[in-house]
Amino acid sequence: MFRGSIDRFCLIVHELRNCRKVLDIGPGAGILSSLLHELGHECYAVDIVDRREQFPTAFAKLEDFKICNVEVDLLPWSDGFFDAVVCCQALEHFSHSHLPAVKEMYRVLKPGGILELDVPNVACFRNRSRLLRGKHITYDYEKHYLYAEPILYKGRSFFPDRHNREFTKKELKILFDAAGFKKQQVSFLKSRRYRTGFERIKSIGTVLRDAIPSFRKSLIGFGIK
Repeated sequence: MFRGSIDRFCLIVHELRNCRKVLDIGPGAGILSSLLHELGHECYAVDIVDRREQFPTAFAKLEDFKICNVEVDLLPWSDGFFDAVVCCQALEHFSHSHLPAVKEMYRVLKPGGILELDVPNVACFRNRSRLLRGKHITYDYEKHYLYAEPILYKGRSFFPDRHNREFTKKELKILFDAAGFKKQQVSFLKSRRYRTGFERIKSIGTVLRDAIPSFRKSLIGFGIK
C-alpha cells in the first residue's frame, strides 16, 4: 500500500507541514499516521473497526484512537481541536451521505485548518476501459453486493468493505462547498508506484495514463476552514 501511494503521501505531507495536531479518519493499517508521526506531527485517529491488535506498531504511535462511526457519531473532540484532518481513501466506503461526516471534520478544525480528502476518480482510464469491455467498475457483485452482510449500527446498515460511491472532480468540490470550506483545491492525483529493477518497466503504463489528468485513478482535495 505504501509503494502504491508515494504521490499521495508526499503531497499530503507537504500540505500539512505546518499542522501539529492531525486527525486521521479511517486510518486502515495506520501507514499515513505513522508517516506523519515520524515527521513530528501529533496524530489521532478514529475508525468504525478496531485494528490495533492487527497493526500494533503503527497504532502505538497515535496520541489517541477511538472507535467512532463518523457517518452518524459526533467526533469525540471539541471544536477547533485539530490543525488538520485527513480522510484518505475512506469516503468511497461510506454507505450514506458524506455531508454530516465532513461537517464534523470541519467542526473539529481550527480556523485556517486543513481538511484533506482523496477518493477514486469515477472517470479514470480503468473505469472507462472496463465499461467499454462490458465490465462493472465496482467490486465483485455477488460477494460485495448480492450477499454482503451489513454492519448494523444505531438502526442503520453500513457496508464499509466495498466502494459505495466514487466521485467526479466537480462532486468533490460540491462536497467541500456544502460543508462550509471557504477555500478549496481539487486535482487529479498522479499514481506512481515505487518499483525497482525490471519492475520499473511497468511504470511506463502509469506514466502514459497520468499524462491525461482526467484518466488518473484518484482525486485529491484540500479545504481550508
